[in-house]
Amino acid sequence: MRLKLLLTFFVPLLGFCVLTACNQQKSSEQSHAATPSGPPPVPIDPATVASVSGTVHFDGTAPEMVPIDMSNDPACKGDNKAETVVVNSGKLANVFVYVKDGLGNRTFPAPANTVVIDQTGCRYRPHVAGVMAGQKLDIRNDDPTEHNVHAIGMQNAQWNESQMPKATPIEKSFDRPEIMLPIKCNQHPWMKMYVNVVASPFYAVTDADGKFEIAGLPPGTYTVAFVQEKLGEQDQQITLGAKDKKTLDISYKAQ
Repeated sequence: MRLKLLLTFFVPLLGFCVLTACNQQKSSEQSHAATPSGPPPVPIDPATVASVSGTVHFDGTAPEMVPIDMSNDPACKGDNKAETVVVNSGKLANVFVYVKDGLGNRTFPAPANTVVIDQTGCRYRPHVAGVMAGQKLDIRNDDPTEHNVHAIGMQNAQWNESQMPKATPIEKSFDRPEIMLPIKCNQHPWMKMYVNVVASPFYAVTDADGKFEIAGLPPGTYTVAFVQEKLGEQDQQITLGAKDKKTLDISYKAQ
């Protein structure tokens, strides 16, 4: 009688446990099936890569290059003209150009080479720079005076370090993409430059003649962004076929 009671109680319980475990396994399998991983990115074929180049123009009267008073530090004897908007024969320098959209789920490792920013003549050189997230950045002081390097990131951590003349370079990197991240010197208030942190190697800065080139792009349709520190951003779309070499010119108007 006792054995009969035990079997009456435990056999249904055992069946319930087995059924529950099976349902849990099935639910787990369905859950995994419902969240498939995306397709792997298509490798870039070097034989088909394309490029886009062009010129950034400035329409209207170029703004006057405002003089900078550097007299508070006798060691500062550099070019004393502001660099907010630099126009040369109707061409606009220091515009950051980058592929903003169109690369899909491709990822790119940080380059091994180092981007160098120098302080000379109590100015930052270059005034606008590009760097990939995670890429090494060296900031040097070739001036005979002390500087204070202050990075004011919104997406990246801020930092503020003093640097004596000819000191060891300040080595930094930025972890997250961020456009027009300002770096300034707290001791020389006119000293300011911009670092653009991006996720791909497809970027450029317009030279003194307003020219740029971005090479090595796989065929596709892209949004190319043009960013100027005062005049703002313009976006243009372009479609590149295999081995294309296309031109993309834009203009900023005087404000």
